[in-house]
Amino acid sequence: MRTSDTFSGLVCTETGDEYDAAATGSSDADAPLDPSYDLDAVEWDAETLAERPFDTMWRYRELLAFSDPVTANEGATPLVEAAALGEEAGVESLLIKDEGRNPTGTFLDRGFSLAVTAAREADAEVVAHASPGNGAQSAASYAGLVDVRSYGFVPSRTPFPNKAMVNVHGGQMKVVGGRYPDALSALHEQLKSDWFTLQEFDNPYRHDGAKTIAYEIAERLDWSVPDWVVVPVATGELIYGVYKGFCDLTEMGLVDDVPRLVAAQSAGCSPVVTAWQAGSDAHEPWNQPDTIVGELEVTDPTGGSLALRALDESDGLAVAVSDDDALESAVTAAQTAGVEVGPAGGVALAAVWDLADEFDDETVVAVNTESGTKNADILRSHLMGQGI
Repeated sequence: MRTSDTFSGLVCTETGDEYDAAATGSSDADAPLDPSYDLDAVEWDAETLAERPFDTMWRYRELLAFSDPVTANEGATPLVEAAALGEEAGVESLLIKDEGRNPTGTFLDRGFSLAVTAAREADAEVVAHASPGNGAQSAASYAGLVDVRSYGFVPSRTPFPNKAMVNVHGGQMKVVGGRYPDALSALHEQLKSDWFTLQEFDNPYRHDGAKTIAYEIAERLDWSVPDWVVVPVATGELIYGVYKGFCDLTEMGLVDDVPRLVAAQSAGCSPVVTAWQAGSDAHEPWNQPDTIVGELEVTDPTGGSLALRALDESDGLAVAVSDDDALESAVTAAQTAGVEVGPAGGVALAAVWDLADEFDDETVVAVNTESGTKNADILRSHLMGQGI
């Protein structure tokens, strides 16, 4: 594989053992693999970065694994001040990191840029994975850039825009009855051809894209960090990636410390929150998921232990919120901050409301993971339920 000069290889997140850059799946210790870098060899600082245009996540190319990426100019999303929303919630300073501005409207574009690059470097002819919906759309887009055949297995409840855009981008979509675990099972049972995995953590590069969110937050705050970052949690890749990014900046001396992280989940599917509240370092699979927030309905997150590690090491918190509160928060953000927040981002904002007493006079960043237009029907139905 053609990797960047500072890329050191893959390491086991449990033992630290090293693996080849082309490795996929779990380590010998049955733990996810993680890209590793020689941070001492990264020859830039705040002044050097200031000379680069703030246009894509690849402005941080020395901290990404590949020297010739598959990219659609993902990243460089805005950090939007939400003063009215913060005042209503009782928070001194609230900012929204709006990942809905990415090419296919989701933070997952960052990870799929890297994951599909890895597939291209491995000379893959077919890529595949299962997702609640956004991932299938994103993967199809990036696979199309390199003319690789892609398969996205999604549950039947996936929003129509995701389904439509998978095909528009040239991908093959397999709709599976049931929920996300059913789609994941169908992937392994039904796809008979050889394929290169794009699954979170099985492909060790997806969560590495998420760390650039932390880089952008810190740079936009003039190389300081907020007191808190509130992250919707599904597979665990986002919160672990954000945590890793802030750790990188701390080790490089660009920021003083890692912000406290909050894992936000829907009350109808909250395996990470439940484990955190029980003081456990491992989650139990969620048996009866029941939430309208499909992107967060991941019952057995592969990165659950890594999410819990990020909370523990950042002195963080975890909270589960109701669907109604999540949808109301998303609508309020659209009406007061001009940000089209999706239901998953609404979960993060509802968590801000629930934890407002914890935040005092501090700065809070909530991550909106997806464009609200992907679930406009759900948001509109919420309003109709209120007689609007």
